[in-house]
Amino acid sequence: MAQPSEVRDKAFAEFVLPEVEVLLRVAMSLTAQPADAEDLVQDTLLRAYKAIDRFDGEHPRAWLLTIMRRAEINRHRRRRPYLLADPDTDLDRLAGADTVASPEEAVVDEDFDEVVRAALAALPDKHQRVVRLVDICGLSYAEAAEVLEVPEGTVMSRLHRARKWIRIQLAAAGLAPRPKRSRM
Repeated sequence: MAQPSEVRDKAFAEFVLPEVEVLLRVAMSLTAQPADAEDLVQDTLLRAYKAIDRFDGEHPRAWLLTIMRRAEINRHRRRRPYLLADPDTDLDRLAGADTVASPEEAVVDEDFDEVVRAALAALPDKHQRVVRLVDICGLSYAEAAEVLEVPEGTVMSRLHRARKWIRIQLAAAGLAPRPKRSRM
């Protein structure tokens, strides 16, 4: 008869380990820092291992993304007192981080990827996250909605606006694809 730890290890290997790459991509989109993303994935894996006995085997990715989302929320809660310790300092720091070069400066003598990166960086955070989750990490609208805790329609709307902004920036750089001619 299998020992409880052997059953737990087998379930972890079957349901959790195949999703590690996705977890890392999603964590990168949530944290934007490789070290923070790795910490978040490690925390998620640890929590999943501890809770694998209660997992029903259905939809492991959704289960893991829920664990990750809750772990990220807890991380922000732990940081909150520090951020509120000196609001003036934090506001000055945040104001300096939001300065982005104008679109014209960002695209001069740059290739397609650089224009897309600059356009993505200029988007509000909520739009950047949707693009990263859906277009870069390959999550479905429903999975992205679950991670962001917003309705699926909100994901679709934000993605539409973000893609439109990126297309505008590509057109400004002369890199947008030519529109197809309609046939009548």
